[in-house]
Amino acid sequence: MNFLAHFHLASPDAGLIAGGLEGDYFKGLLRGELPLDLERGIKLHRAIDAYTDEHSLVQQLRREFPPNLRRYAGILIDLSFDHYLSLHWSRFSDIPLADFNTATYRTLVEHEASLSHGARMMLALLQEYDILNLYLTWETVPATAARIGERFKCHNPFLDVNRGLSPLKGALEHTFMNFYPQLQSYSKAQAKLL
Repeated sequence: MNFLAHFHLASPDAGLIAGGLEGDYFKGLLRGELPLDLERGIKLHRAIDAYTDEHSLVQQLRREFPPNLRRYAGILIDLSFDHYLSLHWSRFSDIPLADFNTATYRTLVEHEASLSHGARMMLALLQEYDILNLYLTWETVPATAARIGERFKCHNPFLDVNRGLSPLKGALEHTFMNFYPQLQSYSKAQAKLL
């Protein structure tokens, strides 16, 4: 899952939302060195990622990727799922998407002092470019993938990613619509255990 899904699955708990961002940046064991609500959010983030990666629907979807993109399927699925969550938002939330995103930015800013440098830098980018609202358009998926690919040492495998990814749009949407309600139930149950 990418940012929007992590924030949605953590909502309305502010600490879980902040941990949903920090989960991409904090590596290693959680030993009580961070604020408790942030650690809970990181744990939820990790549980969501593990559940997603291991789910049979997602594993089947990975197998549908062309061989040259299969090793990067996790990244591309995460980005695509944020697009389909945005597109079908009203099925999963009573709060309008723009209002949810505004509230999420506000929550993250309120927790900024507890975030790591990497998470604070990402928060600045999320706000500056209003990234959460950009996922309504498909073009954001390949554009974001291309920016991620710039971090790869050898070459950027996502320069022409839309050519391989676009034919999978139907499968990506179908899988998302069947998988996300299951992930919502799982996340709600996990949040109660944290």
